[in-house]
Amino acid sequence: MEAKKYKDLKLGERGAIISIIAYLCLSIIKLIIGNISDSAALRADGLNNTTDIIASIAVLIGLKLAQKPPDKDHSYGHWKSETIASMIASFIMIAVGFQVLVGAVNSIIQGSKESPDILAGYVGLISAVIMYFVYRYNKKLAEKINSKAVMAAAKDNISDAWVSIGVAIGIFGSQLNMPWLDIIAALIVGLLICKTAWGIFTQASHELSDGFDINKLQLYRDLISQLDGVEEIKDIKGRSYGNNEIIDVVILVSSALDIKEAHDIATRVEQVMMKDYDVFDVHIHVEPY
Repeated sequence: MEAKKYKDLKLGERGAIISIIAYLCLSIIKLIIGNISDSAALRADGLNNTTDIIASIAVLIGLKLAQKPPDKDHSYGHWKSETIASMIASFIMIAVGFQVLVGAVNSIIQGSKESPDILAGYVGLISAVIMYFVYRYNKKLAEKINSKAVMAAAKDNISDAWVSIGVAIGIFGSQLNMPWLDIIAALIVGLLICKTAWGIFTQASHELSDGFDINKLQLYRDLISQLDGVEEIKDIKGRSYGNNEIIDVVILVSSALDIKEAHDIATRVEQVMMKDYDVFDVHIHVEPY
């Protein structure tokens, strides 16, 4: 299983690389056209994509570091590297999101402006289509390799597609003698950047502080308690190392069993959890019922 996990991490790099290429091309085009057409919304979207480049690079670095095997001072491996990289990326995204919001507010204070060139709107629509197809690829890849990092990248892709659609609507709307719609679109883009960054931060901090889905933990408790030989579950805990789940469980078995029989029950629990539910590692402590 461990070899497969490392292979999946390697495969996950493709999604990060494709995202980086797409965001790099789109950010350059949006920033250039945004300045030429004088569109605050398209410039904001271009800055949004520059943060996505950084976030995708952080995911790529995290995936590479996570592939390092355990060593002397990392006996559990380097699986949390991608989670740390995600948190760093969230800080960068929040900083840029605030920068976009400040720019939009300054535009409001400075007063009305002319409507941006309609070319900016078409760039927004084309960008949305491109990001939708990148989203489809990364979503399919994430489901194939069961990667939270790649799935997070896919969610970022589809949110960027919606942002670009909103930018295009604002720009097209500004052509109807409503130039302020472009500034409103820029404000919305800034808020969406901050919202996405906050979501990444909360998920990463939850995992780094050893938080675990209580509903999934209850599911595992119910499953283990139904296995033959398990009389009761005294305690069960879970934590995550990157995309890998580690379960610690104390099971009670009949006191009449010898040590081999009790060990066989513990082994059966491990096999079910690791084979059927893709849990990376299970630590079992056996006590008499």
